[in-house]
Amino acid sequence: MVDAPPRTNRPGLLDGLDPEQRAAAVAPRGPVCVLAGAGTGKTRTITHRIAHLISSGHVAPGQVLAVTFTTRAAGEMRTRLRALGVEGAQALTFHAAARRQLRYFWPRVVGDRLWDLLEGKLRLVGQAAQRAGLGTDAELLRDLASEIEWAKASLISPDDYPATAVRVQRDSPAAPQQVAEVYRAYEKLKNSAQVLDFDDLLLHTTAVLEENAEVAREFRDRYRCFIVDEYQDVTPLQQRLLDAWLGGRDDLTVVGDANQTIYSFGGASPRPLLEFTRRFPEATVVRLERDYRSTPQVVELANKVIGAARNRPAGSRLRLVGQRPPGPEPRFAEFEDEPTEAAAVAARVRTLLDAGVAASEIAILYRINAQSEGYEQALAQVGVPYLVRGGERFFDRREVRQAMVSLRTAAADPPPTELVTAVRSVLSRVGLTDQPPAGGAAKERWDALLSLVEVAEELAATVEGADLPRYVAELEQRASAQHPPTVEGVTLASLHAAKGLEWDAVFLVGLSEGTMPILHADGDDNAIEEERRLFYVGVTRAREHLWLSWSLSRHPGGRRNRRRSRFLYGLLPEQHPAARVPRAQAGKSGPKPRCRLCDRPLLDTMEIKLGRCRRCPSNVDIELFERLKEWRQERAKELKVPPFVVFTDATLLAIAEQQPVDRGGLVSISGIGPGKVTKYGDDVLAVIQGER
Repeated sequence: MVDAPPRTNRPGLLDGLDPEQRAAAVAPRGPVCVLAGAGTGKTRTITHRIAHLISSGHVAPGQVLAVTFTTRAAGEMRTRLRALGVEGAQALTFHAAARRQLRYFWPRVVGDRLWDLLEGKLRLVGQAAQRAGLGTDAELLRDLASEIEWAKASLISPDDYPATAVRVQRDSPAAPQQVAEVYRAYEKLKNSAQVLDFDDLLLHTTAVLEENAEVAREFRDRYRCFIVDEYQDVTPLQQRLLDAWLGGRDDLTVVGDANQTIYSFGGASPRPLLEFTRRFPEATVVRLERDYRSTPQVVELANKVIGAARNRPAGSRLRLVGQRPPGPEPRFAEFEDEPTEAAAVAARVRTLLDAGVAASEIAILYRINAQSEGYEQALAQVGVPYLVRGGERFFDRREVRQAMVSLRTAAADPPPTELVTAVRSVLSRVGLTDQPPAGGAAKERWDALLSLVEVAEELAATVEGADLPRYVAELEQRASAQHPPTVEGVTLASLHAAKGLEWDAVFLVGLSEGTMPILHADGDDNAIEEERRLFYVGVTRAREHLWLSWSLSRHPGGRRNRRRSRFLYGLLPEQHPAARVPRAQAGKSGPKPRCRLCDRPLLDTMEIKLGRCRRCPSNVDIELFERLKEWRQERAKELKVPPFVVFTDATLLAIAEQQPVDRGGLVSISGIGPGKVTKYGDDVLAVIQGER
């Protein structure tokens, strides 16, 4: 039962919130945990909570700091707060908030101007890799940069990296000791150049607050109320910064969904969310399960996807309840090859456009960015405009930069006209016509300019008396935060890039084993479950139309040796021609594999691969494990493929534990078939015997 809300100074402020949203909005100051499923209105809830706290006099706008993980989400939060009449509350990403604080406190603590921000670290990583005796090809440098980011986000120093990497079975881009050398050299080069990377913003801000009592006191006098969105994605470093901000206080609201934890590879963990009530036993906990985004058909499918997850902690067991009217059933489609799949998707997109669905309300989502090319070609062939998310940034486009220059000039001496009229007048000089061009690049430029008009319309509707200088300031803030307006075109994006977004129609493509879940996740139950959560995120992006497809071969006429993703089992309607269980999965009623040490039955993929149960201790030869990883790195470089394509870390760990002496012993390890034995067997046996 939800308690009646306290008196508020803003009549009607909480109108339109459902009982659970209202309970979260009016919860008293102190620790509040909102477990918010996909599409349940979490941004609406937390912005109303901020507005209610301010309206009720519990906190001043300038004392509020709300943080999230993307510039787009922070921009959306600021827009919602402005619409609620809240000005002065900070809504930023972790990094943007830390940078502001560091810029303010740095001269006092360090005695100099804040060091410049390193926009890209590959040049310094390359120099560090050379010093460590590693290669400098682009792929290796990107992997090393990512590994350094993971280590810093996980609060792991260069000295601690080797032991930690082995303990957590990290798929390092090189031998852990070499990665540590690169990491150490990179930090020295960066400090010598007096530059900071993005992780340094968090590290240094944390250090300033932890080590300087006067600075910490001033900061904590300024900020009293903290809100953290997407709390399931917090890293150890971000959590430590949050603790430094709090300074032992508990005026904290966190919002998250453990079912959407998809960034573990970067150090994120849902543990702080799931253990929130252990840390704050008196916390108010609210569960949001009413899904306002998707039709009941999409919601039912999403519940089936996440309901099949293994070992779900109690805090993640949200079951969505669809609130929208019924819609079409999700579509499942199997194709002979990838080009046929792409052509079918493009044809369906064309049909949706002809039926009145806006291009900006359609998305094609895939597991890896390399999959986008075939869909770009297919859409171009049927004349459908598209945008590749993660491509050229909106505010870096030539026509947008030209428009910004013209708008700044006009804002210096603004015309005495209504805002939208003034903006249209300025943009007409740089290419915005009354009627759109027929298509192609000219239409894309026109769409970009039109989206600037739509920002003016939004500002005029939410800010009384908004004028051209206020509008230009809004654009400057959006450009700084990379919070672009919506541009007309079908969105092409990876599943990771789609997090936090939604569309009327979503196409989930390439849903075959090896791609979803990704190949290198096989053999690691935690990685498989993260892939399942990623699939769940994709499903929950759709409001009404949902298409799920896969192909049996890569090229026309190729071998049809693929099978659909394991995550699709149990989802297809019984009458669907692809609903049968693949032959490879049928008839597995023989004896279960047993632990080679204690003879207990092996229960999951990782146990089967290692040949032992989790209760039995590992007898891994660490030196052999490192030699195998070095050999794998060499072969991967020769073959120009990612290391996991040769063997996953889990397979190498199984080899290092079991130490087979012949090809028969290799084949007995789960995941090593005749093909891999033929290709790599002699090399692996030579590494085991110390001959390489």
